[in-house]
Amino acid sequence: MIKEDFKKLPLHKKINKLYTEGTFVVGIRYYTHKVNLYLLDNEYVEVFYNHKLDKIDKIDFLNHEHTRMKFYLDQINLKL
Repeated sequence: MIKEDFKKLPLHKKINKLYTEGTFVVGIRYYTHKVNLYLLDNEYVEVFYNHKLDKIDKIDFLNHEHTRMKFYLDQINLKL
């Protein structure tokens, strides 16, 4: 699936695609969120879960330039 097509999907379809076709890599805590990282079609996707509100706030492709990368790189070796 092309990135642009995935971005256009409604949240519930993104969730379904990640859970059925993606591979869970690691979960981190980031401020008020638990962020789960998945590998989908050779792309990393982040799922931002707000545990206080018990809902997923955002699903988006990993930004390799973001400071969050240091949390992932401390735990795993990402293929960048």
